[in-house]
Amino acid sequence: MSFQPHVTVATIVEQEGQFLLVREWIDGQERLNQPAGHLEAGETLAQAAGRETMEETGWEVEVTGVVGVDLYKAPANQITYVRTTFIARAVQHNAEAPLDTGIIGPIWLSVEQIRSRAAQLRSPMVLKVIEDYLSGRRFPLEVTGGQG
Repeated sequence: MSFQPHVTVATIVEQEGQFLLVREWIDGQERLNQPAGHLEAGETLAQAAGRETMEETGWEVEVTGVVGVDLYKAPANQITYVRTTFIARAVQHNAEAPLDTGIIGPIWLSVEQIRSRAAQLRSPMVLKVIEDYLSGRRFPLEVTGGQG
């Protein structure tokens, strides 16, 4: 049996003490997640983060740094995800942008609000990477091998 982890990205966007999250339907329940998704052929990790943020929130962002790389094995499907979490600055919102299937829409929440909704988070990674970010864990984009 071959081991085939999924390469994913996520984006932390903070603005005035609020974090950009995505409200989405997962298995018939509303969940909260960072803008996140899979790396596609031909793009850098940073490009994937910007694309996924636009596709899931309608926000154009400037990717500025990296929080880290984490492994997560989802209990529901036993898939291992290699997740690179980026830091980005909100540039412009396009309220008319079509959002990915299953996405309800973007929501801005404080870390306290996110903590209070822990049961609604798609995975423990959502809060973990925000806590990492708030503790000052930051790296330059160059650690991913490409800036954009």
